[in-house]
Amino acid sequence: MVIMMQSAIGVGYEGQTIDSFLTRLRLRDVKTVVDVRLTPLSRKRGFSKRALAEVLDANGIAYLHLPQLGNPKDNRDGFGSVSSPEGLLARERYVALLETEAAGEAVDRVVDELRQGTVALLCFEADEAHCHRHEVLEAIRARQNQLALQPV
Repeated sequence: MVIMMQSAIGVGYEGQTIDSFLTRLRLRDVKTVVDVRLTPLSRKRGFSKRALAEVLDANGIAYLHLPQLGNPKDNRDGFGSVSSPEGLLARERYVALLETEAAGEAVDRVVDELRQGTVALLCFEADEAHCHRHEVLEAIRARQNQLALQPV
């Protein structure tokens, strides 16, 4: 039996209200939001962990916080520039973090969630090119490809 997996997408809430954010999720038929912020706090109303989990649940969307996929605070500034030496180093450091056992298990958890439907990786940054969730999405796709190539 072949199990079809849905897609993983990235979503940033920068510049969004909770209502506009929910609309974006509904348009993409998101089943689970995976919060990849190290610390799921926000000054934007509705985007801190508890409030976000409650509003998502009320709208039939599961919430999962995976701090193992968070970007350490001292590595965030480098993501502001995509191809500068600082940006490349920040991405290199973050990719190394994704190779740890804890992060690998978290990536596997996201892949498992994909069996339920589309998963949205959540962080603040609107532009995915300037956010660590881009690297997480790449790790998820690589893991999906590994699974697809395994003999049944």
